[in-house]
Parts: sequence; C-alpha cells; structure tokens
Amino acid sequence: MCGIIGFLDKAGEGAAPVGNTVLTMLNALACRGPDSAGVALYTGASNGHTVLRVKLGENGAFEGRRENITERVQSLGEIHGESTTEEYLRLELDFQGDPRELSALIESEAENVEVVSMGNALEIVKQVGTPENLEQTHGVSRITGTHGIGHTRLSTESRVDLSHSQPFWAHGMPDLAVVHNGHITNYHNLRRLYEQHGVRFYTENDSEVIGVYLADRISQGMSLKEALTASLYDLDGSFSYLAATQHELGFAKDRFALKPLLFTETDDSVVVATEEIAIENAFPGIGGVREAQAKEIQVWQLN
Repeated sequence: MCGIIGFLDKAGEGAAPVGNTVLTMLNALACRGPDSAGVALYTGASNGHTVLRVKLGENGAFEGRRENITERVQSLGEIHGESTTEEYLRLELDFQGDPRELSALIESEAENVEVVSMGNALEIVKQVGTPENLEQTHGVSRITGTHGIGHTRLSTESRVDLSHSQPFWAHGMPDLAVVHNGHITNYHNLRRLYEQHGVRFYTENDSEVIGVYLADRISQGMSLKEALTASLYDLDGSFSYLAATQHELGFAKDRFALKPLLFTETDDSVVVATEEIAIENAFPGIGGVREAQAKEIQVWQLN
C-alpha cells in the first residue's frame, strides 16, 4: 500500500507553490507509506541549465566524493551552482551532451553513488521516513514551480533506502519521472529484456521498470499519452501510476482498476491522488473529484 499524488498549475509560469501543495497532499497520505517519502518537482526554470541531484552514498564521509564528482563534471560543462544537503549533491551546469554518459561519469566514482534526477526543470528529493522529515531536511515547501508528483511508500518486497524510494527518474531521459502504486507482475521479464539492451537497474523495486519502459517508448517517437496507453497492454498486474515531463502530467490505471486513483480539474489546476483526503487537504471544497476508471489515461499540458 502506497500513496501517490500529482498537481499541475495550468498557467505554467513557474511561480506556483508547488512544493507546499505537493507536501500538503503527501502529509494526508503519510499513513499509507511510513517507510519513505519523496517528490519530483518541476521548477519552471528557463535558463537552459541542467540540474542534477546526486546521491553521494551512505553513512556520511561525502566530502571527498563531492570534490571528485564536481571536478569530473567540470570537464563536461561550466558549473553555475553547487550545494550539498545530507547525502545529496545538487549541481547546476551548462551541458548539451548525452545524459547517459554524464550519469556514467558521475556514478563511476563509487558503487553506491547514483544520479537521482537530471533535467532542465526536474528536481527529485526522497528519503527514508515521513513527509515531515522530508520538509525538515530539505525545505520542500519553499520550492515554487509548475507541477509535481509525490509518493509515500510502504515496502512490500524490496529494501527500504533512498534508492528504492520513489519518485523514480527515468534514467537517461531528462525531466521524466514516475510514481506508482501497485504491482507490475511481469517486472522480471521486462527487466531481463531491458538489461539485454544495456539498461542498468538501480533497485529491486518493480516500480523502477515503469520509467524505463516510458523512456524507451518515448525515445521511439511516442508521445507521453501514447506511451501511457501502450503500457496498459505491456505492463501486467494491478497498478495506478503518474508520469510527468517538463511540460506534462499524466496517469494510467490498469484494466482491473484494483488500485484507487481520484482526480479533479479546474480552469487553473489539475489534482490527482490515491485518496480524496489528500486533495481536500490541499484544496478544501474544490469539488468535481471522481474516480479514474479501468484503462483510463489522462494527460494534461502546461499552457
């Protein structure tokens, strides 16, 4: 049992209190996922810089790694911003190359170093614990932007740590992130298929394959909506998931409709959540909330 939420400010000007909205919704779903919490926020940045969030490892002693990684990245692009919070290194740089090569360069520093997110607008922050812990450590509520998705996790089969937490960045495709509630029962078959094509998986969490799948379909020329639709037939199991790019927010609900997902849309915004209490917690009295139906796909774009 997990909780997923999504919010999109249709105006798309980048000034909406996305962090506070997503956090308010997540707090209402904390009881569905006490193991970890995370958000993928789209800041609406327009300077063209690539923003990286890097997990430096576990158990402290990160200073040496921070220096080594920063030095490596400087060889590929000018760094315009650098900061460290707990195990996260955040870098902002000019970079026009292959994101997979950049990730590989950074992750060659050590086995447990991981690029958690990469994009022009996307920033993922996640950690073990509740949404309240996320706020205390990273000040998520202060972040403004255009849209975001979030997740609270109750682990049912894989480890509880930062890497296994959600959202998942679709490694190799900037600005694409997913959150998921349910089970992908053909996960192992899909994983073996992608690994045969050189894709690296970072966890034993079945949700990770959704981002890999969407990135694969989009790279083949599909739109996000077409990729979400295709997933209804290529992914087995019971699931509801949200996916976001720099300019879009969407969801898919499987053919059995066993996993709850509700949403509402106004002239100004779109709000999606596992339970209505999350929507009401952020937008009291908003109205128009309805349950997504079996095999339903929705995609919204920024204006």
